[in-house]
Amino acid sequence: MTEGRFADYGPPRRVDGGLRARSTRGAIGVSWWSRRFLEVLESFALGTRLTRGRAYARAGQVVRLDVHPGRVDAVVQGSRPRPYQVRVALPPFPADLWTRIETALAAQAFFSARLLAGDLPAELEELLATLGAPLFPAAVTDLEQHCSCPDAAVPCKHLAATFYLLAEAFDADPFALLHWRGRSRDDLLARLRELRGTPTGSVHVGPHAGGPSVGGPSAGGPTAGAQPAGGPAANGAADRSSGGDVGLPAAGAARVLTDLPAPPLAETVDRFWLPPVPLPDRPPSLASRPDLLLRQLGAPAPAIGGPGLAERLRQAYRQLGE
Repeated sequence: MTEGRFADYGPPRRVDGGLRARSTRGAIGVSWWSRRFLEVLESFALGTRLTRGRAYARAGQVVRLDVHPGRVDAVVQGSRPRPYQVRVALPPFPADLWTRIETALAAQAFFSARLLAGDLPAELEELLATLGAPLFPAAVTDLEQHCSCPDAAVPCKHLAATFYLLAEAFDADPFALLHWRGRSRDDLLARLRELRGTPTGSVHVGPHAGGPSVGGPSAGGPTAGAQPAGGPAANGAADRSSGGDVGLPAAGAARVLTDLPAPPLAETVDRFWLPPVPLPDRPPSLASRPDLLLRQLGAPAPAIGGPGLAERLRQAYRQLGE
């Protein structure tokens, strides 16, 4: 079915309590990993198709969004009475590859500390790439996109809205991205503690304590519960400082520092001021063709040259890129 005939179905039906993008204008995505995810999708020349779903994402047309290992399931309300079923599949890493990943992460205190604190360091993408485990899809063929709507375009606006809400789900819980690749937050952190010789459950992961499922009627999307200033975490820290119950979860920086092995001072004084891992000369960047923008914008109007002008500009861009 063509896009024109599909448009005859009219505007989408209004949804009460749908998942609504927190961004009301401009770009969607706050963290480096969510912006990187959308940047990768745009590098597949999906930019103009993605924008079709941005209004759906902001209008709350996504009824449900669930992240599973290797699969994202969503329910999106369109113009028809029955919502559309959306699925985006991405092959998860096999078990032996995850074993190598966890060993590499546990070998460097920098990664262990950041992950145990509930954060994804930007250097993680480069480390996984060296292990043959790209954090993001390397090609559009890595993604299996399916929607039950009659629109033949891929991605349709329902898939595009799912991608935008998925990026914001990664903002709310960065471990949802790793869960999509086949390892849940609890399993990954437990394995890191085991490899580093720390007791399971002795570190309390903070702001991203929610699971990977962000579905269900909700106007504001996934949120995490906040601990009151005088709540158990604060009281536990006070008890430990005065020699109280040491079984309570650590708070603040102590969540990470108390869980890392402390080698003798003589073994660490010579590298105290050195970075825990070699820092790259420049952050990882996405290699894209110089004519990417032309491919996303489409052919110019006939009045200014039409497809012939686009081809001449494409050749000029390639020569300048060389």
